[in-house]
Amino acid sequence: MNAPISRPQLSRVDILGVRVAAIDLPKALDTIESWIAAGKHHYVCITGAHGVMESRRDPVLRAIHNKAGMATPDGMPLVWVSRLLGHADTKRVYGPDLMRALSALSAKRGYRQFYYGGDKGVADQLAAVLKRDCPGLVVAGTLCPPFRPLTSEEDDDVVAQINAAKPDIVWVGLSTPKQEYWMASHSARLDAPVLIGVGAAFDFLAGRKAQAPLWMQRNGLEWFFRLCQEPRRLGSRYLRIVPGFLTAVAGDLVRRSATTVWLGTRRRLRRLIAG
Repeated sequence: MNAPISRPQLSRVDILGVRVAAIDLPKALDTIESWIAAGKHHYVCITGAHGVMESRRDPVLRAIHNKAGMATPDGMPLVWVSRLLGHADTKRVYGPDLMRALSALSAKRGYRQFYYGGDKGVADQLAAVLKRDCPGLVVAGTLCPPFRPLTSEEDDDVVAQINAAKPDIVWVGLSTPKQEYWMASHSARLDAPVLIGVGAAFDFLAGRKAQAPLWMQRNGLEWFFRLCQEPRRLGSRYLRIVPGFLTAVAGDLVRRSATTVWLGTRRRLRRLIAG
């Protein structure tokens, strides 16, 4: 493999307690390649407003995000907040886009892929689509676990199967927060240098579910498109997350602004007293 050996430095921005990487897609790809080249073990959380709000309620999940090699800004609201907080170059690193781009790069570099998650048959269908679209892509294996919790013996068997396949990248499609918990608990047990939780990207790229039009993605309306597709499953989630996120971010920005004004005023007062 001709992977680069540089190790890009990531800037991170605190969004409601979650340290989100202030990056774009090319930098995300460079970072992942540097991990593979160095044999480093990292997991990547693809983080939207849903992940941030779940992390506010669950301190363990928040710690998992903050210990990740990267928590990418999956949704436009996180991109906008990052820019408001001084990271003007932040762009969306969307799960399906990262998967497509990294698969194309992997076909050139020879990185081996493993797909873990999805309904029965989805991982195989996903692998077939990506191999078709990225000639030369090496698929080391696929595995769709049952939705129930695995026994310790079954979990050991999963780890053994993945390690025997010798992947460089394990794609995890278990949905948030299940996939984040899985990556955090399995990163040290797996030989693969990179685990990436992409959730619904399995269904999107396998053709099982439609993606929102680009204009809706760019304007932060993908949640509405998905809500219209699956109102019964996603209705309560989005009715809680969207207003909660907007309210919490607005309050955080006001507090940050007030703190900045106070610190500036205090510095000026000190200078006046000293003078």
